[in-house]
This record gives sequence, structure tokens and C-alpha cells, in this order.
Amino acid sequence: MGKLKKRKMGILLVIGVCILLGALFVWIGWGNSALETTYINLDILPGDEKIVIAQVSDLHNAQFGPENETLLKMLEDTKPDEIVVTGDLIDSRKTDFDIAENFLRRAQEIAHVTYVTGNHEARIQMDFSQWESKIHGLNVSVLHNQSEIREINGVALQIIGLDDPTFGTEEALYIQPEKWIEKTLDALLPRKGQSQEKTIKILLAHRPEYIQVYEQFDVDLVLSGHAHGGQIRLPFLGGVYAPGQGFFPEYDSGLYHGSDGNSDTAFVVSRGLGNSLFPWRVNNRPELVVIQLT
Repeated sequence: MGKLKKRKMGILLVIGVCILLGALFVWIGWGNSALETTYINLDILPGDEKIVIAQVSDLHNAQFGPENETLLKMLEDTKPDEIVVTGDLIDSRKTDFDIAENFLRRAQEIAHVTYVTGNHEARIQMDFSQWESKIHGLNVSVLHNQSEIREINGVALQIIGLDDPTFGTEEALYIQPEKWIEKTLDALLPRKGQSQEKTIKILLAHRPEYIQVYEQFDVDLVLSGHAHGGQIRLPFLGGVYAPGQGFFPEYDSGLYHGSDGNSDTAFVVSRGLGNSLFPWRVNNRPELVVIQLT
């Protein structure tokens, strides 16, 4: 009788473990496809105007719904004045330009799109230039170390697009990326405290680990991605690993006020939408970031 009882307990234990593992896999699977919208409010405009910027980052050729219908519907519902894509729209390991082109074609019908490259675009530079020519004519600005002045709701915005340091920049391969970024931004922006202009300046830069370089310049808002939210997020500890930052990255998700927490430069890091080398997110839902400027 004792042996039978032990056997039953063993079977119940195995069943319990299987149920828990099954629930864990279902939860992780749900968390990799359950999009969420994260709203961030910033009071940086000079008057009573309001501007809504939707940030799409690190899509990596993922599709949420057929032809990204789910993502595009969420994007449309935010009623953005501008859509920015902060790199890695494609994935260099499973590149599908049709998915990326379809997304941009649909997104630019919602609002003007500004797009900067990430490290995955850098890995396929030759193919990227051919694909970029295909989207020429859409309401999409691809900024390669360039800036545009856009007037939105009566407010002049200067949007600066920084290429990934490895995109078409041989010089960056021979010197420290920080030095290349600093040199590139010097040609695009005044240093902090050296400008009297009231134009709101927004920098799109894929990599968040260079925040200490970005904040040296006269910029009100920096939008980045790349960190994938640390891929696996632990309660109270945040992300576990991010490329360019290593384990327990300092800048993996959300709003930061500079590298010391006291800067007048706001810094937003998106957890992104898709996955790359590591195929799963854990406790880290893909997000569409919406920045409301007031």
C-alpha cells in the first residue's frame, strides 16, 4: 500500500511539473506576440501645442497579424503626427524586404515616417541601398547622418537621423564608435549650451549605449532601441542582457533623463517589437512606444 501511494504521488508530481511547464511555455508564447502600447509624456514644447510621435524599433521582419495588420491598427489608433523607425526594421539573418516595404507603405499612409538604420541594416549595406531605392517616392525620409526640419501643429521640429556606426562608415571601423558619433554629430548639431535656437531637436540613434555622447549636444529628445528590453526581464532587476551593454544593461527600457538622471535631454529606449539571435522574450512584451510632446 505504501509503494502504491508513493507511485501515485510520483505520477501527480510529474503531472504537476508538466502542467507548470506547459503554462510557462504558453505564457512565454503569448508574451512574444501580445503587443502593448507604452505612452510617455514629455513637457518640452514652448506653448499649448501637442505632438504625438510613434516609435517603431527593432521589428526584425516580424509580423503581428497578417501583413502586420495588428501592429498597423495599433499604430493608427495612436493618431501619430510622426512615425519614427529607430533601426533594425529588417533582420540580416532572415531578410525579407517585401515585409519591410509593405509595413512602410502602409505606415506612411497613417503619418510621415522617418527611418534610420540599425546594425542589421549595416550588415546588408549593398542590398539595403537597392531596397532603399524601391521605397523612394513614399512619404518616408531615410536619414543618413542628416537632419530635416518638420513643422507639425505649428511647431518646428528638427529631426536628426544618425546611422548605425557600422553603416557605410569605414572610418568608424578604425576608430572608437564614440569618436565617430561625436564627429558626426558635430556636423549636425551645436554643443549643449552653444545655441540660442528654440527649435525642438529630436535625435534618432539606434544604439542607447552611447547616451553620454548624445547628451553632449543641444538635443531635447533622443530615441533609441537595440537593447530589446534586455530580452529576459526579471522583477525589480530589469533586463538581463543587451548587445553593446552586456549583462544587466543600464539603458534597456523606458525614459531616462540623461546618463546621470538630471540632464535636460530626455532619452527614450524602446524594448522593440521583434527578436533577432535569441528567439524568445521572457516577461518582456513587444512594444509600440508613443511619445506625447506637450
